[in-house]
Amino acid sequence: DGVSEVLAHRSDNLRDKFVEIPCSEDYDSHKRFAGCTPRKCGRGVTDAIITREEAERIRRIAERGLSLGGSDGGASILDLHSGALSLGKHFVNLYRYFGDKIQDIFTEEDFALYRDVRQRIQQRIAQVFGISSSAMYLTKPTFFSRMNSTGAKTTHDEYWHPHVDKVTYGSFDYTSLLYLSDYSKDFGGGRFVFMDADSNKTVEPRAGRVSFFTSGSENLHRVEKVQWGTRFAITISFSCDPEHGIGDPLLG
Repeated sequence: DGVSEVLAHRSDNLRDKFVEIPCSEDYDSHKRFAGCTPRKCGRGVTDAIITREEAERIRRIAERGLSLGGSDGGASILDLHSGALSLGKHFVNLYRYFGDKIQDIFTEEDFALYRDVRQRIQQRIAQVFGISSSAMYLTKPTFFSRMNSTGAKTTHDEYWHPHVDKVTYGSFDYTSLLYLSDYSKDFGGGRFVFMDADSNKTVEPRAGRVSFFTSGSENLHRVEKVQWGTRFAITISFSCDPEHGIGDPLLG
């Protein structure tokens, strides 16, 4: 693994930690949007915009949704926008599959909290990168993930491969992760790893912690395999291209 350095320990309470790194050329092959497309690149971590209590409430939304399905392998996803839910080795559309019963699972308050948290993350990213929050669009896929130590059954379960978000999803310009459980308390392994040429920089998840970064090759990353316990997070991503924008999820 070469040299590893911890960017954020679970025990840290970080107001704002930001590391600027040179932008890759990935953005050059896409249309540029003034006031949004990254010109300043890097990665940040903050424990100051979402409280632990809010993170716990959001985790309960994930737990309720994922209790309806779940992957046979170690990684399950729930996308409130598209309705995609892991079920066995496949995905189903939560809204079609469960119909009106959805009202018994989620409340308007759940969706309002989700929207509020998404807005706060969007504003923080805009502030740190010096762009306009209104120039950023929520984009897909934006989803909850639940990971445990069960072996992978399909390629969808293999979450640990190194990847670049801008390459995997062309629409991504800024990626964020909100952690909903604690490294070394709720699960082992499962740290987030930025893979730089000289060393790896790890982020230890902690409930309420937001990690955010520009989505190009300057932030090649992977997630370690979860060794024990259950790791919950939500990936919330933004595009500078309005054509790739999606709305907040709505109940019913």
